[in-house]
Amino acid sequence: MNVQIGTCGFRMNKYEYAEILKCVEIQHTFYQPPQIKTLEKWRSEMPDDFEFTLKAWQLITHESTSPTYKRLKKKLTEKEADDAGFFKPTDIVQEGLEMTLACASALRARTILFQCPAKFRQTKENISNLRKFFKKIKRRDFNFAWEPRGPWDAKVVSKICHELDLWHVVDPFVARTVTPENCYFRLHGIGGWRYRYEDGELDELVSLLPEDNLSYVFFNNNVMTEDAMRFKRIVT
Repeated sequence: MNVQIGTCGFRMNKYEYAEILKCVEIQHTFYQPPQIKTLEKWRSEMPDDFEFTLKAWQLITHESTSPTYKRLKKKLTEKEADDAGFFKPTDIVQEGLEMTLACASALRARTILFQCPAKFRQTKENISNLRKFFKKIKRRDFNFAWEPRGPWDAKVVSKICHELDLWHVVDPFVARTVTPENCYFRLHGIGGWRYRYEDGELDELVSLLPEDNLSYVFFNNNVMTEDAMRFKRIVT
């Protein structure tokens, strides 16, 4: 199967990680993107067949009232704070996009995750901003993955994803993706972070993946590296 398996962030020395897993989802780019030269160094230190995906900068997706902004080093003006997040057609969101694309290029990533907060609800304004945002991007060869975490209707999500060519990101043990031909799974543990997946659950996970198309499976539970390795053995 054409599946990339890894964890949400490194939970161990990255050189040792690269010896056992071939993909990782970078979290730093969401909170405060590192310098481009730092990301280029990360890329150069990894094997050629190692893949990075990354989370888009929170300036794009999250309003400035989000607690995640505590880790933002950039000092926002009052206007920037009002204009940030929710894919708004503003200068600060555009800045977030340009930096995200630069980070993706530095990492030679092919897939970018746009993770939304639960407050990003299914409203006409949000849907309109989402459409305008993705329609104007010169996406080059990037895959764009979207994780709506509020109470969105599956039919609405399906329409948006297929119209805008987005991968629907889910925890497959919580919800089913509306883009089963393009899977991007993030597993947070059933019932909570302190969870170890059972063999039967990992077998079920395999059955949800397409046989030929590229897929991503990232673990984000307490024993994420161990579970990712177990899943890798099942797949291979």
